[in-house]
Amino acid sequence: MERDHVIAVENVTKRFRLRGPGGLSLKSAVIAWLRDKKPPTFEALRDVTFEVRRGETLGIIGANGAGKSTLFSIISGIIRPTSGRVKTTGTISSLLELGAGFHPELTGRENVFLYGALMGIPARRMKERFDAIVDFAGIGSFIDEPVKHYSSGMYVRLAFSIAVEVDPDILLLDEVLAVGDAEFQAKCIEKIRDFRRRGRTMLMISHDLRTIQSISDRILLLDQGRIQGLGDPAAMVAQYETLSAARQTKSKAREWGTGDVRIEKVVFLDSNGNETDHFESGRPLDVLIKYVSEKPVEAPVFGFSIATENGLQIFGSNTQIECYPVPPLRGPGAIRL
Repeated sequence: MERDHVIAVENVTKRFRLRGPGGLSLKSAVIAWLRDKKPPTFEALRDVTFEVRRGETLGIIGANGAGKSTLFSIISGIIRPTSGRVKTTGTISSLLELGAGFHPELTGRENVFLYGALMGIPARRMKERFDAIVDFAGIGSFIDEPVKHYSSGMYVRLAFSIAVEVDPDILLLDEVLAVGDAEFQAKCIEKIRDFRRRGRTMLMISHDLRTIQSISDRILLLDQGRIQGLGDPAAMVAQYETLSAARQTKSKAREWGTGDVRIEKVVFLDSNGNETDHFESGRPLDVLIKYVSEKPVEAPVFGFSIATENGLQIFGSNTQIECYPVPPLRGPGAIRL
């Protein structure tokens, strides 16, 4: 690991054993061992390798189940990789799960000092930071109530406040902005920017693509446990959106008709004739529909519809409605919308 790198993830693979329905009893475990039958496994991460520079903010994006939280748990030392290794330099503060590390029977005040003790921070230092933690969390007198009575918003406000106020060298944040109102989210973003200005290193998981793009120096894209890209935030967000759109289209693909004409490919083009998946309201939209006619079709009709993600149709039309005659089809061809 180079001197200016504080995190080095090297060929990390993580597999989990699957217990199956009903769990694994002692009897079934012994029988499986005698038969030399290995339990099924799930590979959450495979050969993940990257480095994070000192003072860098790295965003991590990907669909649910991509391996993001597993990666964070390995970096923070909560779980060990099946193979590979992780090297870190400096203290790590992590907010990986809502309320993780809080004792439900203890008050917010007591949990503040418990967290400090787990981090190896002296009680004297936590006392010095206590007022700032409570002020940022904004939970007032509830600081002396057991956290089991806290709402999800109060949980995450206190957890985030502790995580940033202990002033770690490396901060890991998993979906912090998913809980809390707009005012708290704005406070979090400002705190994150202040954290960056002070030269601290941060890794952040979020499904809020626009926010994570705006505060990250680089973004790591994970998909099914593998790295699909690492680099410019805008480019990685666009790649993720393209990947998600392709999966949605594939999952919602429908076919009907006699099969005499087969749609081979649909390409979206911008005003310059370049292929794209993004269009702005009021700008030109060209769709090139490539087809193959298995047999001659004398009076073809091409149609289209635009729908929301949940299938609600917004608009549609076809060449017959628009009085646009299409010549007879024979073999391969294309029509432009």
